[in-house]
Amino acid sequence: MMQLEIRELTPDQWPALEDLFDTTGPVGRCWCMYWRVGAAYRRREPSENRQDLHDVVFDGPPPGILAFDGDLAVGWCQLTPRRTLSALDEDRRFPRVDDSCVASISCLYVRTGYRRQGVTAALVEAAVEHARRRGWEVVEAYPLDAEHSTSATHTGYATTFERAGFVTVARPTPSRPIMRLDLAGP
Repeated sequence: MMQLEIRELTPDQWPALEDLFDTTGPVGRCWCMYWRVGAAYRRREPSENRQDLHDVVFDGPPPGILAFDGDLAVGWCQLTPRRTLSALDEDRRFPRVDDSCVASISCLYVRTGYRRQGVTAALVEAAVEHARRRGWEVVEAYPLDAEHSTSATHTGYATTFERAGFVTVARPTPSRPIMRLDLAGP
């Protein structure tokens, strides 16, 4: 397994994220705005989504973490309080489980050529540690359960989160569990 360095997405890391998201694929259109603005991200120019994420990064606090292989950003994990992701609350697949203040892992992206090499698992593990250092008590994720769907995902797979200690706390739809890791527990 490669040695990855994990860094917060701070303004000085913005050029690395731009390079990572410089693609014609979905990430190059969305710029991690889906859970912030909902399906409206599709009706916007990619440059508008890019600018909005830029503003989030430069206004702080860091909205996630990057995985680096040397100087190259190879993976991204959005980790932010659920309350900042209004489209998540509007999506019937992901209702709030309770009134807990949770940190959401809502988006994962790995650069082509680095997939299936443990980057996502490393990002999830680092996100948990990052959340713990920030004092969050619960980390929540919305992965795809590949046993119920073979769809592509930018939210990770349930098995990756299970290996990291997450448990399913709700399953409003068969293919999309809501999974949590309680950082305040034993």
